[in-house]
Amino acid sequence: MKELFHEISSTMRNNKLRTTLTGFAVSWGLFLLIALLGAGNGLMNSFTGNVEEYISQNVSIEGWYTSEPYNGYQSGRRISLDEKDVAYTAGSEWENVIENVTRTSESRSDTLGLGGRTVNGYVMGVMPEYQEENKLKMAYGRFLNKNDISERKKVAVIALTQAKELSPKDPGDLIGQWVSCGKIALLVVGIYHTDERDWRRTVAIPYSTFKGVYDNSDKVESITFNLKGLRTLKDYENFEKEYGAAIKRRHDISPTDNRGIWIQNGYTDNLQMSKAQSVMSTAMWILGLLTLISGIVGVSNIMLITVKERTHEFGIRKALGAKPREIMKLIIAESISITAVFGYLGMFLGMLACELMDKTIGQRGVNIGFDEIKMLVNPSVGLDVAVEATILLILAGTLAGAIPAWKAAKVKPIEALRAE
Repeated sequence: MKELFHEISSTMRNNKLRTTLTGFAVSWGLFLLIALLGAGNGLMNSFTGNVEEYISQNVSIEGWYTSEPYNGYQSGRRISLDEKDVAYTAGSEWENVIENVTRTSESRSDTLGLGGRTVNGYVMGVMPEYQEENKLKMAYGRFLNKNDISERKKVAVIALTQAKELSPKDPGDLIGQWVSCGKIALLVVGIYHTDERDWRRTVAIPYSTFKGVYDNSDKVESITFNLKGLRTLKDYENFEKEYGAAIKRRHDISPTDNRGIWIQNGYTDNLQMSKAQSVMSTAMWILGLLTLISGIVGVSNIMLITVKERTHEFGIRKALGAKPREIMKLIIAESISITAVFGYLGMFLGMLACELMDKTIGQRGVNIGFDEIKMLVNPSVGLDVAVEATILLILAGTLAGAIPAWKAAKVKPIEALRAE
């Protein structure tokens, strides 16, 4: 075995260009595979993380302006949902599909004040489920609860950006303090997390309190609920079509009017996002495998050239008594050595490229108007995937060397000695 390794190293030293070309093909193929997969994973992580922040597993419906005249009404009519729509949604007709029905009031622009400092906000009456529906994370205190609703408490949950303006030194000090809000005072019981880029400035107060103070009508801004018993994208789309048609009939909206009501279906959004993620992942793997195959083809071609160049040498070896299996062992061992050394070099460089992407492109943000998102999030490849790809390339290199080695071993010494 020692003699075999000595002979391989001697052959590689004597054929530096050939060895370098073979090694470059191996390293480059594996480097591109890992770099592409890392970038693809970073894009998918960015896509998933940023979209999931705004997509909830629920359905929300709001009234809007009609775009078609219908049943004696002109187009441009403002549609307002009401408590009857809430009762209908939670009623027996949909009890097998709909659960956890909640609603919100219309928002009202107002000014919060404390100790001479003021900040603008949009006061909205909400239910406790509003926190989960809108994925609000509490920075301080708590969100609204059922007692706040039933007792019509004058409490509020405000945004962290608002809290920082009212209490610059320590926003958390606002918990338990009364702040003015127009003509009333509200006790701050919670502050939900935002940053300077966050567009949300909602002041959430109990729905019952809002109705008692600002609006005693039965109008609601939106109705939100969860779905049960549905599985496929087609199921969710059929439900949305049937429920939307029912609400349109209740408000004399044309069946073909797509603007009279607005339905945000988080279930279909999530399924479509998962489908897009799957397509993106498949595309990246296809590109990566094509790159790896190109590296394998490069190794195979170079090994064929290598065997061709050494045909004369193999003839001499066979004339001196070398057996075919010894020649095959020599070529295969050389192929494995080159692909293993340069394969792991390519793997290391690919992993390093992923780290560089994370430290450079991964730290850059793209402004999308109301927020800023990162281009790449954790652009990396699992060590298991990288090692498996490297082993695959080594096996491919072995096969690439075995085929021409087998052909070379079958050549008769006299024919090999005649080869140029």
